[in-house]
Amino acid sequence: MRVAGGGGGRGGWFRRNEGQRTEAKAARDAAQEAFYQLDSTQRDVQLAVETVRAAEESGASRQVLAEFQDISARIDQVTVGYLAALDAHDLDAPELDPSVAHRAQQDLEQSRRELVAKQTELEKYLQRLQPLIQHAEAQLVRVVPAVEKAKRALLGATTALEAVRAAGMQAADLAGRLAQLAPELGRLNEGVARHGVTETLRRADDVAQRAEAIRESAEQLPERAREIDRRLASLRTRVQALETRAGSVEPALSELRRRFSSDCWQDLQRVPTQTVEAARSAQQKLAEAAKARDEQRWPDATAAIGAVRALLETADGAVAGVGERLRLLNEVEHDPHGEIERTRFTLRDAQRLAMAGRQSPDPRHAGPLDSAVTRLDRAVATLEAAGRHPDYWQFLTELAGVRETAAQVVTMIRGH
Repeated sequence: MRVAGGGGGRGGWFRRNEGQRTEAKAARDAAQEAFYQLDSTQRDVQLAVETVRAAEESGASRQVLAEFQDISARIDQVTVGYLAALDAHDLDAPELDPSVAHRAQQDLEQSRRELVAKQTELEKYLQRLQPLIQHAEAQLVRVVPAVEKAKRALLGATTALEAVRAAGMQAADLAGRLAQLAPELGRLNEGVARHGVTETLRRADDVAQRAEAIRESAEQLPERAREIDRRLASLRTRVQALETRAGSVEPALSELRRRFSSDCWQDLQRVPTQTVEAARSAQQKLAEAAKARDEQRWPDATAAIGAVRALLETADGAVAGVGERLRLLNEVEHDPHGEIERTRFTLRDAQRLAMAGRQSPDPRHAGPLDSAVTRLDRAVATLEAAGRHPDYWQFLTELAGVRETAAQVVTMIRGH
């Protein structure tokens, strides 16, 4: 019967052993929970870091990534220690020595403390990261609308281009420009994970602007063609008018030669030849413009039209100059004193302005005006001494120069 008492002692030992096992398992469960929480937080932080990295490539984002890598390395060390403690002790073994259970409890509790410490460090890091995360999220919010805008612009450009082609226009240059945007669209579809927010936003904006420009150009093509047609028709009329007006040049020159000295018309001698050459060149350029328009080479057509306009403006000016020369010479021959009085009035007006509120004029004003008076007197004297065939054109040129000097002095005075 004493032996039965001894068996009761063994039962107490077993219960103490099981209590130690239970405490070790509780430590294991707590360590396991700490590990799961740390792993979950690390994944959340990993996502936040990727968000920051994707949003901008900067010194701040690189520092954030480096710091996270350091923390992750330390977490890996703690995790290795935890897994080693977990594998070192079989708490489910039928026979578990109390000392082994106690050692397992201590190791697992130490692992839990280290895991919790890293959890705290990670949470503090995430807290410091919040301003960058908020900025990154604000940047990321802009990406989807920007990319969608770029895609809508591309669709609009494609639709407009198809419409003008259906109307019989080649629009080869626009098609080439649109084709260049295809690789950019592919990069946009790769997303911010590949290219980052800043680059994606820049690319989306660039694609949208270029596509919009293509759409506008395509939509303007029919009107552009009609406008070029109108310009060509107008220029053909102007060339014909020039050819008609050119016939009046030679009679006007003949009258100038007959009535006035050679100095009055010598510089106009080549106007008839120049006018014919200008009309011929304008016709050639018109043909080039028409050919470019038919081939839908719009820039070439526009350039040729500009060249025609320049030729016509020069020729029109030369033709008009002959008639105007004859008119002016007729007027001054009939009444030279009218031109003289007009010039004297201009000079006196400038002199009065120069003396306004002064005892004596500013030398900067008086000098040019005095020279102009001398120049006028000399021109009048030359005209009066010339006899039957004075150089009226030189006379008119001199008086025009005098009036220009007076106008410059007036501008100088009023500028003060």
